Amino acid sequence: MNDLHKYLDKQMNNPAFRAEHEATRAEFEVARALIEARTSMNMTQKELAERSGIRQSNISRIENCTCSPTISTLQMLAKGLGKELSVSFR
Repeated sequence: MNDLHKYLDKQMNNPAFRAEHEATRAEFEVARALIEARTSMNMTQKELAERSGIRQSNISRIENCTCSPTISTLQMLAKGLGKELSVSFR
């Protein structure tokens, strides 16, 4: 287990930390999925912007979790990546 995981495990005992972590988890999962999809194709944010019609600055904000994208924005990004958007409830 690395230091980050040890730190997170310890912090999860704090109810306020746990609540905030859970509240922002979806945004982080979206950002992580977008970054992984884009980098796996060796694509820059600029290239994805050109292919998707979404401004590069907006892609950056999504990847940095400073904004929450709409479903239509995610669909445009998926199309720019040559992928299909999939949403699930667990």
